[in-house]
Amino acid sequence: MSRKLIVIAGLILLAGLSRLIPHPYNFTAIGAMALFGGAVIKPRSLAFLIPMAAMFLTDLLIGFHANMTAVYLSFALMAIIGMTVVSKRSVGRIITGSLLSSLLFFLITNLAVWFGNPAYPQDLNGLMMSYAMALPFYESSIFGNLALNSIMGNLFYSGILFTAYAWLESKLPEPICQRA
Repeated sequence: MSRKLIVIAGLILLAGLSRLIPHPYNFTAIGAMALFGGAVIKPRSLAFLIPMAAMFLTDLLIGFHANMTAVYLSFALMAIIGMTVVSKRSVGRIITGSLLSSLLFFLITNLAVWFGNPAYPQDLNGLMMSYAMALPFYESSIFGNLALNSIMGNLFYSGILFTAYAWLESKLPEPICQRA
């Protein structure tokens, strides 16, 4: 295993472990882990595997739920955003990728809540109701609601991961990665 991959995997594992400490709802590192992995890990198969493994290991401790497929699908798509949007790293691209990842997570996971759920009509109105019902669900959260917590969590943890990686890259005697 290369030095680069060890450093990246360590950062992702640390981010994954942050899910185990108390945090506001959806203010987590999952989006940032996928975005970071997609942006910096080569080969691409490992860009999915390493963040997914960190997610799965922490889910073993936290527990699973009925909508895990939607969460993992969102997670995989966030890695693709990392591969495409954030692969040429810049502050603007990292912010854009974080925002896109948050939006994607919100849309996909609430689509899963709506789909086949007898509490919602199975039409466009029911889907929109599902999205609307998700917003105030976490009003007591630190930033006011689920969507904003997800956005702030992605921005916060992306900032930490990409900054830590850049700092390590500048401090280690041999480069841990090649710039794109």
